[in-house]
Amino acid sequence: MRTLAFDGRMGASGDMLLAALLAAGADRDALAPVEDALDIRYDVETVDEHGIAATSVHVVMEGSEDEETAHDRTHTHDDHSNTDDHAHDGHSHDHSHAHDDHSHDHSHAHDDTDATLAEGHGPHRTYAEVLDIVESMDLSESAETDAKAIFRLLGEAESTVHDTELDGTQFHEVGADDAIADVVGAVLLLADLGVERVVTTPLATGGGSAGMAHGEYPVPAPAVVEIAADASWSLRGGPVDAELLTPTGAAILAHVAEGVDTLPTLDVADAGYGAGGYDFPDRPNVLRAIVGDGGAALDREPITVLETNLDDASPELLGGLQERLTEAGARDVSIVPTTMKKSRPGHLVKVIVAPEDAERVAHRLALETGTLGVREHGAGHRWVAARTFRTASLEIDDETYDVAVKIASDASGEPYDYSAEYDDALAVAEATDLPVREVLHRAENAVRDE
Repeated sequence: MRTLAFDGRMGASGDMLLAALLAAGADRDALAPVEDALDIRYDVETVDEHGIAATSVHVVMEGSEDEETAHDRTHTHDDHSNTDDHAHDGHSHDHSHAHDDHSHDHSHAHDDTDATLAEGHGPHRTYAEVLDIVESMDLSESAETDAKAIFRLLGEAESTVHDTELDGTQFHEVGADDAIADVVGAVLLLADLGVERVVTTPLATGGGSAGMAHGEYPVPAPAVVEIAADASWSLRGGPVDAELLTPTGAAILAHVAEGVDTLPTLDVADAGYGAGGYDFPDRPNVLRAIVGDGGAALDREPITVLETNLDDASPELLGGLQERLTEAGARDVSIVPTTMKKSRPGHLVKVIVAPEDAERVAHRLALETGTLGVREHGAGHRWVAARTFRTASLEIDDETYDVAVKIASDASGEPYDYSAEYDDALAVAEATDLPVREVLHRAENAVRDE
């Protein structure tokens, strides 16, 4: 399966996603429909990010500013990119980021002499007005659908934050021409790459605070938090005090990408780096994109295993242990009857965790059980299926009942197991007087036959 994997350790913005997709092999000409529809141009250049040749993209307006002035502003981008001065969520941000503090050599190659960065220029629109703009473009049906879905994510986040109706929600930076260019451009470049699957590792949000119209507010921005709540990927704080993940970047990835803990196994065909707006003294500020074929293997997930022996645990304690450990970060919990010293019955508790969660889960295991020690076995990794859920709608005696079904797929996306959720099936069985196993069977077959 042709897969595009993003490495989210430095966050993502609209500009960074455009740049990473171009660097990974997408055709610059795919952006023509946006340039034809809006009074903007994509300014693409190669920059040096701490020794890494990265691609930089700026959305510029024609005919209002000379080259030298535009060049002085090239490191502010997006509502958007992890940037210096911008406004989103209805608030104005001023990061007062001083580039002179950092040593950073950019190789610029501008051909035009009359360009102004589109950020902060042009009208700010309502959600409904943005959809009208997208519908007026010469886009394929699938591209238009994807772009509108991304703007819906942005609109719903904004309306939740500001407690407004969706259609009347006033976009700020994310309703300007440059943000429309970022969203639609990303959709077009993804289509040009022709990948079948998009994944991202946990996305770094940055840290610290950002100045807004209502005062200082912690990073990540409110809209980013709202978008992440419904995304399949996870957030990660740091690694620097700056705003790294923006609403535009979050919304694009929420729509197109699955979350993974680590980069999947790939036969790499192309790779590239999209440059961000901040310059950091100790690390490249880039979004890495890798394109390759995933084969049919399962995904490789790093784990470690915790163990402890219990000789005095009550049934009540053991009954609730799995839930408590899962809340602390455990991936899986097994409790196995065993024989201990002096032939006394006991239990072996085995807990699978991500390496970074091991200390926290071990502490929780000790607190819950009173054990005097927890062993750690460095298992290294496990092979896991990609898991998705679909809803089976069952027609029984003129009534419709919904049952969630978990689908296990290999890295190529090929499903190999269907498992209906027991609690859903039990509720249907109680309502219809059917055996639970019959409900399970019907639900799994319904999804398998779709």
